[in-house]
Amino acid sequence: MAWGDGEAVSVDGAMAEIPDAMAAHVSVENQFPKDLYEAMLMFISSRPDMDQYRLMQAAVASFLFQQGCKQPGVVRHYLDGIFRRPVP
Repeated sequence: MAWGDGEAVSVDGAMAEIPDAMAAHVSVENQFPKDLYEAMLMFISSRPDMDQYRLMQAAVASFLFQQGCKQPGVVRHYLDGIFRRPVP
């Protein structure tokens, strides 16, 4: 078995890795309250460097980090969300 960061772990004594062709992403479907969805659209439309996927990634990473998750991938996404400069 391998984690999303590509790290291989032992499975029954054998090493397994993610093939190069597999993306380290998981699709998520969610329903938002209308007012939250409209606020999200307004936020995204005012920032050319942001899209719905990046916004959700930053929001989830921020929530997990603030709840005490210190996994390197989560911390990296959290810091990227804070310090990424907008595209001019």
